[in-house]
Amino acid sequence: MLVAEVLRAGSCISRFSRHACNVARFSSIGCSFISQFKKSQFLDVSSKISYFRCCQSQLVAMATAPANGDSQSGPQRNYQVVVAATRDMGIGKDGALPWKLLGDLKFFKEITLATSDPAKKNAVIMGRKTWESIPVKSRPLPGRLNVILTRSGSFDFATVENVVICGSMKSALELLASTPYCLSIEKVFVIGGGQVLREYLNGPACEAIHLTDVQSSIECDTFIPPIDFSVFQPWYSSFPVVESNIRHSFATFVRVRKSLAETHDSNGKESAEVDTKNDKFEIDNFSFLPKMIFDRHEEYHYLNLVEDIIRSGAQKNDRTGTGTLSKFGCQMRFNLRKNFPLLTTKRVFWRGVVEELLWFISGSTNAKVLQEKGIRIWDGNASREYLDSVGLVHREEGDLGPVYGFQWRHFGAEYTDMHADYTGKGFDQLMDVIDKIKNNPDDRRIILSAWNPSDLKKMALPPCHMFAQFYVENGELSCQMYQRSADMGLGVPFNIASYSLLTYMIAQVCDLSPGDFVHVIGDAHVYRTHVRALEEQIQKMPKPFPILEINPSKKDINSFVASDFKLVGYDPHQKIEMKMAI
Repeated sequence: MLVAEVLRAGSCISRFSRHACNVARFSSIGCSFISQFKKSQFLDVSSKISYFRCCQSQLVAMATAPANGDSQSGPQRNYQVVVAATRDMGIGKDGALPWKLLGDLKFFKEITLATSDPAKKNAVIMGRKTWESIPVKSRPLPGRLNVILTRSGSFDFATVENVVICGSMKSALELLASTPYCLSIEKVFVIGGGQVLREYLNGPACEAIHLTDVQSSIECDTFIPPIDFSVFQPWYSSFPVVESNIRHSFATFVRVRKSLAETHDSNGKESAEVDTKNDKFEIDNFSFLPKMIFDRHEEYHYLNLVEDIIRSGAQKNDRTGTGTLSKFGCQMRFNLRKNFPLLTTKRVFWRGVVEELLWFISGSTNAKVLQEKGIRIWDGNASREYLDSVGLVHREEGDLGPVYGFQWRHFGAEYTDMHADYTGKGFDQLMDVIDKIKNNPDDRRIILSAWNPSDLKKMALPPCHMFAQFYVENGELSCQMYQRSADMGLGVPFNIASYSLLTYMIAQVCDLSPGDFVHVIGDAHVYRTHVRALEEQIQKMPKPFPILEINPSKKDINSFVASDFKLVGYDPHQKIEMKMAI
């Protein structure tokens, strides 16, 4: 294989040399390549081949450039931005950081130092002023190639190890795409300052933005543009922390599509193949992220729990006769502040999530209401055959009994059938929750319960997600839900989305922002018939969670309709079929 690669190298260089207009431009690289390859500076075969391919890409780029005398760009590296900023994107005051956060410094160091290949290191690109703002004892930043952007001829650090000087961002990215840096540098991070970030924060070569989101009010005199959320979506966001009385969190945003400016051709016309209204991502693989960030995607809370249950869950029998693998006492936590936890490793039936929750809120127990909207998730438990099997032979088909919605809105009322008018009957728990959140937000009894022991035998199915508690802090509403029994394959993706949506809705009604959703599970189980499908799902790589937009004019919990909710940027993997165990 190596011999073939070497022969191809010689053939390429010979062929490229016939492009007379470019000989002077690539001959030095070609000669350097041949010389270094012959001297066997690399010890292993794979490194030699990688080196050839790196050089070959440069030769191809230059040899195919038009011979018109115009200045041509060589290949350039993509990059990621690391920055700390306030909510109005302030990043500095009087030439320095206006805060000192040890957590921020640790976040910066972890991201810019970590590599998956121990033989490589990362590069950090910065402007001259940023370089000068680093304490002398700390520069160059150790373990990284420091690339300084300056046009000052007197700024000479050619003899300093791990420092290179470039006159522009373009030349820096070209340099890092050339040998030997294309082999020795794993990732490129742009770290400042203001002038550089104003031009390149949302640049087309920017793959990701790692942001320390400073939420406290701090005076700044240096600002950068906001992140372009039409092309970047949140990948990960930490829970807020407070250090030195400064509230902040850490977030990573990944590019999922080109910017609107990039979708126009040289004549200013929109490219025909680009649909700016389509949620389909133009980038499907996000493995360019540092591993420590990639692994923090919150979908892994779900995927890792599923994998753990399949590998080491207890074998259990169940009422359906299917058999399960089970774990007891599990917890997942989802941050609702920047995105919405709708799983991406398979398509989740979002319309079903919305319509079912609105059905709960309405207090309805009639499965036919959902059926008429094409939502058939309750059909199995509302069928004549099933109702008869659980002793509800007198119950009309489609009548589920005093299930979730009835308990939320009419707890304690006497249930007759799905057609009766229960207005004013029983205790309206949902309105009580909203009243307490508005008027007594520190109350520790903001509870919504679907578990009514006296009504259990009247229900087609006793409630699985049976109990929710709400919590208010710093203008944010969080919800913790307890689920006695959780079908990890079919039910849990739905449950995560449903209670997250309920939290969003109640937060809006109460003039709060969504905080956390905590999902506590008693019996977390995988049906044996779902194992193969779930093993397929856990092999898929997550994509960014979508953004949820809600009609801001709705302030009454009873006024919401399905069209009030819009998902932005939901591009999941395809649907995975699993049959419901009844």
